[in-house]
Amino acid sequence: MKRISFLALAIFLMLLSAACGSKETGGSSKKEQEAAATDSGDGLKEPGVLRVGFEGTYRPFNFMGNDKDYEGFDVDISHELAKRMGVETEFVAASWDSLIGGLKSNKFDVVIAQMTVTEERKESVDFTDPYVVTGSVLITREDTDDITKLEDIKGKKVGAGAGTTFAEVAESVDGAKVALYKTVNEYLQDLINGRLDVIINDHLLMSYNIKEEGLPVKITSDILNEDEIAMAVKKGNTELVERLNKELAAMIEDGTYEKIYRKWFDSDPVIK
Repeated sequence: MKRISFLALAIFLMLLSAACGSKETGGSSKKEQEAAATDSGDGLKEPGVLRVGFEGTYRPFNFMGNDKDYEGFDVDISHELAKRMGVETEFVAASWDSLIGGLKSNKFDVVIAQMTVTEERKESVDFTDPYVVTGSVLITREDTDDITKLEDIKGKKVGAGAGTTFAEVAESVDGAKVALYKTVNEYLQDLINGRLDVIINDHLLMSYNIKEEGLPVKITSDILNEDEIAMAVKKGNTELVERLNKELAAMIEDGTYEKIYRKWFDSDPVIK
């Protein structure tokens, strides 16, 4: 009986030792996998894949085409960057106000979504060099003639996107009745239907859509403020910022950037 107890105890100790060893090995392996996943050589979370975050509803920059694939200026820029980096492109659509949070939680590697560089945003993300220079303008219905400069929006019902620099411009005017929206389509429709007097949005975006969609609205002001648009990456990921800047500079140098720009806007880019 004593012999059986001793044998059982020995087996138990062997199993316990094996279990502890497996746990330690498994923990080490997991740490190695996590380290590898965050260091692909280009600052990418998943080796071989550039995961791009954007809204996916912001024509002509990023939107779903008729063939159920994403299209637009941002999409073409993303594909070209990925090609030069030797990786695949994966797009992740998210609401505008969740894009920075998505970066922080590693849902994507980079936001390429017409994000204006601001000091406030610099506290949360790191930006690449600008890949677009544009600016905000006033847009009214075709029969409106008394809103041509920023001070004219005082006392007017103004629409702008929540969390955007357009909203900041609108709210800078005392007396402006500013309504904030989640998507540009919502406040554009409210303008057309008479629920708003004026909206503020990007010059390139509105020029394209007024022409392509035949919208019954018009741009009534000069550019109100110049915006530098850049790609945003997770704070501290300098490796990816440097790689993106390198490939963007090469695209500009060899004329690829201008070719993509002209495809969508049929004009000379400010960045050359």
